Amino acid sequence: MLTDYSFRLQEFWNWFDPTAWYPLGRVVGGTIYPGLMATSGAIYNILHALSLPVDIRNICVLLAPVFSAFTAWATYMFTKEMKDESAGLLAAVFIGIAPGYISRSVAGSYDNEAIAIFLLMITFFLWIKALKTGSALFGTGAALFYFYMVAAWGGYAFITNMIPLHSLVLLLMGRYSNRLYVAYSSWYAIGTLASMQVPFVGFQPVRTSEHMAALGVFGLLQLVAFTDLVRSHVSSKQFRTLLQISVVSLGVLGAAAFGILTMKGWIAPWTGRFYSLWDTGYAKKYIPIIASVSEHQPTAWPAFFMDLHFLIVLFPAGVFLCFKELRDEHVFVIIYAVVGSYFAGVMVRLMLTLTPCVCVSAAVALTTLLEQYMDPVEPDEVPSTSVSDDSKGDTSFSEPSATSTPAKKSKKSATSTPNTDIAAKLNSLNLSSKSKKGVFGLDTRLLVIANALLMLFAFVTHCTWVTSNAYSSPSVVLSSQNPDGSKHIIDDYREAYYWLRQNTPQNSVIMSWWDYGYQIAGFADRTTLVDNNTWNNSQC
Repeated sequence: MLTDYSFRLQEFWNWFDPTAWYPLGRVVGGTIYPGLMATSGAIYNILHALSLPVDIRNICVLLAPVFSAFTAWATYMFTKEMKDESAGLLAAVFIGIAPGYISRSVAGSYDNEAIAIFLLMITFFLWIKALKTGSALFGTGAALFYFYMVAAWGGYAFITNMIPLHSLVLLLMGRYSNRLYVAYSSWYAIGTLASMQVPFVGFQPVRTSEHMAALGVFGLLQLVAFTDLVRSHVSSKQFRTLLQISVVSLGVLGAAAFGILTMKGWIAPWTGRFYSLWDTGYAKKYIPIIASVSEHQPTAWPAFFMDLHFLIVLFPAGVFLCFKELRDEHVFVIIYAVVGSYFAGVMVRLMLTLTPCVCVSAAVALTTLLEQYMDPVEPDEVPSTSVSDDSKGDTSFSEPSATSTPAKKSKKSATSTPNTDIAAKLNSLNLSSKSKKGVFGLDTRLLVIANALLMLFAFVTHCTWVTSNAYSSPSVVLSSQNPDGSKHIIDDYREAYYWLRQNTPQNSVIMSWWDYGYQIAGFADRTTLVDNNTWNNSQC
C-alpha cells in the first residue's frame, strides 16, 4: 500500500496538464500547493487500509467540515493559553459557527482554506506553548505544522511574518529570554528546511523578500544570545563599547548584503501580491485580472458585521483586556489583532485570517464580563468605622524624641499599642471595602446575563441564516423565489456546460471570462483560454 501510494504521489509531481494555462499547459505538481490533495489521498488510503471503502468524492466533500472541528479544538487550546478553559470553550463555539470562517468550512468547500485555518491556529498554539515553556519539542511541533501549512496554502506567509514580528516586539520590550531563543530557533531552523521540500516553494524561504524578516530576526536572536554570553565574561565598559561596534558593523554589513543580493537577483524583489496588500490600487493598475475578483476588493463596513456580527463589538474589548495583563502571549494576540484587522480591511478574502483572532478576543471579553456578574458571593456589610472619644483625644501617635531615655521610649511604645491596633483595624476595613466594590445586586446580575444570552441567541440565528442563504448552495446552481413563495432553481450554467461537453470536439478551446474557467474545465472537460488560477496571470 505504501509503495503504491508513493508511486502515485510521484505521478502527481510529474503530472502535466495540457488543458490548463493554454497554450503552454503546466506541470501540476510543481505549480500548486499539494497539501490539500495529499491530505485527501492519505485519508483515502488510510480508510481503505481499515476496510472502509469510502469514495474519494465523499472525502473531498466532507473534508472541510471535519477540519473545521479540528479548528475548533485548536482555537480552544490557543484561547486556553490566553485566559482559561471557559474562554477556550466559548472561542471554539464562535469559530465553529462564525460566517467569516464557515464560508470555507461547509460541506463541498474543497479548497486550500479548508485545512489552512486549522494549521494556522495549531501552529500559533504550539508557538505560544514553546515560548511559555522554552521547549524545543513544542517549537519542533510548530515547525512541522508550519511545513504542513506551507504545503497547503499560499497564505503561509502570514505565519512566516507573524512569529518573527512577535519575537521582534518582545526583544524591543526587553523580554528576551532563553525560552524565546529556543522556541524561535527550533521553529525557524526546522520549519524553513522542511518548507523547502515543497516543490512549488523550493528556495523561496531564503531567496525572496517576503521571507527575509524571519531570517533577519533569526540572525538578530543569535546576536542577542552571543551578546548575553559575552556580557558574563567582560566588564561593563568593555561590553558597552563592543556592543556599539558590533551593532553598527553588523547593521551596515547586513543592509549592504541585502541590497547587493537583491540587485544581483539572488534575492527576489517584493511580488505584486505584497504590493497589492499595501497599495489597494496596485492590482487595478498593474494586475487588472486579479483586481477583477470580488474577493480581492477592499472590505466594506457591512461585511464586517455580516461575517462577525456582535463579535466585532467584543473584539476591541478583548484586545484591551490583553493590554491589562500584557503577558508574552497577550502581546501576540495584540499584534495579530492589528495586522489581521488591516489585512481584512484591504481585501475581502483576508477576513478569513482575522476571524480566529476575533473569536479568541471576543471569548476573552465575554467570559471576563460574565465572571463578574455570575459570582453568587455577596460582599459582607462593612461595619461602622467610628472611633471612641478616648482614642480621639490621645496624642500618643507622635514619635518619641531622640533625646528620650530608653525607659521613656519603652513607656511610649507601650501606651501607643492600643491606638496602633485601631489604626491597623481602620486600614484593614478600608482595604476590605475597596476590594468589595462593584455591582452585586441580583437584579443587575440577571439583567447582564440575560442580555448576554440574548446576544448569543441573536448571533446563532444570524450565523444560521447566513450559512443557509449564502454558503450552502453551489455557485453554479442558482435559486430564486416565485411570486407565490415557491422556489425556482436556475440550472442554466450546468446545462450549458453539459451541452459543451456533448457538442464540441475534445480538443476545443473555449473563450470565456476567467471566472468560469474552472467550471468549464470541470463540467465540460474543455480547455479554456483563462481560468481562475492567478499564477499564470502573466500569460493571460
